[in-house]
Amino acid sequence: MQTTQHKNTLEFAKEQDQKDPLKRFRNQFHIPKDKNGEEQVYLCGNSLGLQPKLTQEYILQELEDWSNLGVEGHTEAKNPWMPYHEFLTDKMAKIVGAKPSEVVMMNTLSVNLHLMMVSFYRPSIGRYKIVIESDAFPSDKYAVESQLKFHGHQPKDALIEWKPREGEELCRYEDLENIMEEQGDDIALLLIGSTNYYTGQSFPLKKITELGHRHGAKVGFDLAHGAGNIQPNLHETGPDFAVWCSYKYLNSGPGSVGGCFVHERHANNKDLKRFTGWWGHNKQTRFNMRHEFDPIPGAEGWQLSNPPILSLAAIRASLAIFDEAGFENIRAKSVKITNYLEYLLEEIEGDQIEIITPKNPEERGCQLSIKVQHANKALFDKLMAAGVIADWREPNVIRVAPAPLYNSFENVYKMVERLKALL
Repeated sequence: MQTTQHKNTLEFAKEQDQKDPLKRFRNQFHIPKDKNGEEQVYLCGNSLGLQPKLTQEYILQELEDWSNLGVEGHTEAKNPWMPYHEFLTDKMAKIVGAKPSEVVMMNTLSVNLHLMMVSFYRPSIGRYKIVIESDAFPSDKYAVESQLKFHGHQPKDALIEWKPREGEELCRYEDLENIMEEQGDDIALLLIGSTNYYTGQSFPLKKITELGHRHGAKVGFDLAHGAGNIQPNLHETGPDFAVWCSYKYLNSGPGSVGGCFVHERHANNKDLKRFTGWWGHNKQTRFNMRHEFDPIPGAEGWQLSNPPILSLAAIRASLAIFDEAGFENIRAKSVKITNYLEYLLEEIEGDQIEIITPKNPEERGCQLSIKVQHANKALFDKLMAAGVIADWREPNVIRVAPAPLYNSFENVYKMVERLKALL
């Protein structure tokens, strides 16, 4: 329920910004400007986060060390490249609620998803099906379908979609329960997006994990729209694995390196099937090239190649800001600013606007998905031309995401005022 203390005025929005304990962090990001030099209302952090001003400093440090040290930068750089990925681990683990040994930054999301399915999708004659949400991000669906085919199964038989009910937008947990009750003995893996890219619905991760495990299935989550947005508490929640990208809410730059979680109960299982590479090998003997593969305990043991340092430097810059702000504080502002956006949208007269994202803050992050009746992309294009950077998804949804580190209450007020003018 919305608080009655909200006011639909610019003055109220500015007052909230003055009271905001995180307001200073907005100045730590580059805010895109229009051709007249005015700051745009950027509400698209669910697609690509803004650049922290620290990023240039962090990357330039590595460029300087490369130019001065060459190969010796692996050991002699200010931040030695050999263990560089380890500099990110503790801060990343806090953001996803994991132990440091359970987290590693490596590869990109879809690559990590395939690597995790190599280990945790182990179909048998009787148990081979995979459950995903019906409107999962296309890349996830493609990855799952290709894994099924690789193992000799046809998606039309082996892929089960957890769907909203007729006439509804959101998935109901009890319907997933029904799927598991009816087909649980056939299901090898539940792979669910923690926060759906289209509706913004965040799912009950712990309940889903317990449900899958109770029926003998492995459980994994795609946190592409969750990491840096909601707190998945991965260690306590207990899935077998999770994967995420870092360029949305984690502000690491386009196409940057992704993240991976493997629960500690799998940390020392050397018999677990996996695709391997030299960077996942025992650090003490990694450079003795003639040893048999000896996986590093924990998530690091799934690494393949030495990581791209320049990309990791960008992630490290962003994680420094997250650590300074504190994820609990970030999440608290996220709830407040999204509630205010919801209030303003509901103040719009008429019935053209429908928010399809859940009303309960515990069932969403900062994204609201707005369905506009009798509208097409022309409305969205006009909104973009009016200086509001958001995101369009067919057939008629505008996704807006007030990222709490750099978005203000004034931002969301201006966005709604411009939308009203266009309507």
